[in-house]
Amino acid sequence: MKAVVQRVLESEVKIDGESVGKIGKGFLVLLGITHEDTEKEVVWLANKIKGLRVFEDENGKMNLGLDEIGGDIFIVSQFTLYGNCIKGRRPGFTDAARPEIAIPLYESFIQKFREFSIGKVETGRFGADMKVSLINDGPVTLLIDTKDVKNL
Repeated sequence: MKAVVQRVLESEVKIDGESVGKIGKGFLVLLGITHEDTEKEVVWLANKIKGLRVFEDENGKMNLGLDEIGGDIFIVSQFTLYGNCIKGRRPGFTDAARPEIAIPLYESFIQKFREFSIGKVETGRFGADMKVSLINDGPVTLLIDTKDVKNL
């Protein structure tokens, strides 16, 4: 499982010109799921993102987490995070999970955040052509890949 985590002042997703969600200060998470992912990756990654201390405290230090600032989160599925660009000019997506694997894990990831004591939880629509807008704060952008963790 891969996540691109962006600290944002706001973010919005539109589908066919209609807003499906909007958040204020918090995280925009672009989530990629591979066919090897399980609930174990979901739990680890959700807890890792929730616990990231990248919001500034009263001294201007990145010392506060999402829950401490009452921040929002916008979770958007993005299979292209598993695009392989090594050969040729067209990315290959064989490492991205098929919908029958990806959708339940995506929904479980969303549910984990709904269970946390944070602000608003918004989501994109799996498989939809989405227009994602954001104001990246910092900018702070982090890439987290569960394959880099030895013992989940």
